[in-house]
Amino acid sequence: MPISLSCGLVLLNEDAEVLLAHATETRHWDIPKGAPDPGEAHRDTALRETREETGLVLDRHTLIELGRFPYRRDKELHLFATRLRRADVALDSLTCTSMFNSYRTGKLIPEMDAYRWASADDVPQYASQSLAKLFAQTLTLASIDARLREAGL
Repeated sequence: MPISLSCGLVLLNEDAEVLLAHATETRHWDIPKGAPDPGEAHRDTALRETREETGLVLDRHTLIELGRFPYRRDKELHLFATRLRRADVALDSLTCTSMFNSYRTGKLIPEMDAYRWASADDVPQYASQSLAKLFAQTLTLASIDARLREAGL
């Protein structure tokens, strides 16, 4: 079975909460992530996916690389991280421009339709099992927070 790659961005605020986006027509929340375009650098993919799924335009120089991680049997994640101040992110003004055909109506709708900050304790309540497991066992929000602090972010 071929393994696909998804590049994403873990956005933490000053309280080490992660920004999650609600995947439209599902019950789970996710970080901005997606497949790289041919020849696209993984850091650029993470930035593009974040811009498309949240509307946030971020400076590539403020990202730290977290590495590649097993996500599901058929997918790996190449993750980056940066810090955003809660006061600088108006959740109700974030917007997704990445569209897909609704499973229900067939009409084009945004991939993401809501946003929230989630603590490490809240992640399992909202995120998919794969993402919750990653943040609980392999790459904790506390460890990402520490790496961002070391980088001066």
